[in-house]
Amino acid sequence: MTNLIDIIVNYGPSLAEAFKLTLELSFISFLLGFLGGIALATLNLLSPKHLKIFIRILIDLIRGTPMTVQLFFIYYALPTFGIKLDPFISALIAMSINSSVYQSEYLRTAINSIPRTQWEAALSLGFTKFSSWIHIVIHQVLRIALPALTNELIYIIKFSSIAYFVTLPELVYVAELIGSKTFAYIEVYMVVAFFYITVAFILSEIMEHIYKKLSVQGLTTSLT
Repeated sequence: MTNLIDIIVNYGPSLAEAFKLTLELSFISFLLGFLGGIALATLNLLSPKHLKIFIRILIDLIRGTPMTVQLFFIYYALPTFGIKLDPFISALIAMSINSSVYQSEYLRTAINSIPRTQWEAALSLGFTKFSSWIHIVIHQVLRIALPALTNELIYIIKFSSIAYFVTLPELVYVAELIGSKTFAYIEVYMVVAFFYITVAFILSEIMEHIYKKLSVQGLTTSLT
């Protein structure tokens, strides 16, 4: 207990600052991933068949490889082609691409849950498929996909620790430095776990509240 208090007092500010960087990386990656997911879902919905096949191959390729491999390719392999990126940008690109693919799949599942009669009714009223998507379907899709998107946000905060491998001073990287200096690894990682658990709980509660506000009785279920 004494070691834990010492770690909190002496290194708490450093860990908090590192966690701030973790959250910045995670939230920006999630937002970029959300935009990419919307774009992929829209293309997958409205594109001709040959383009849908290409998108499907791209999604399967990214889903089929670990995010760590994608990060290593961006950070270590791209410099051989003259493209050198700093650790933050490299991690941001890798996490955003990965997140966009998964979010597009969540959105695709939600799209498939929308009754086809809604599309048919919109088309019969003179809407194009694109305008039907924008004005009628997309807000329903986002509501249905919200639980999965919430999980994705929490996952990406935890997975941001892969930035450790490219020496970005996020939470796990700084915790490792403190642990190697103090040898109080258990205490340090107890503090790290507290940061992650606290943020995950707060985000879950916030998103649950939003979900309930947006829910339609009989059509949605709880996030929990």
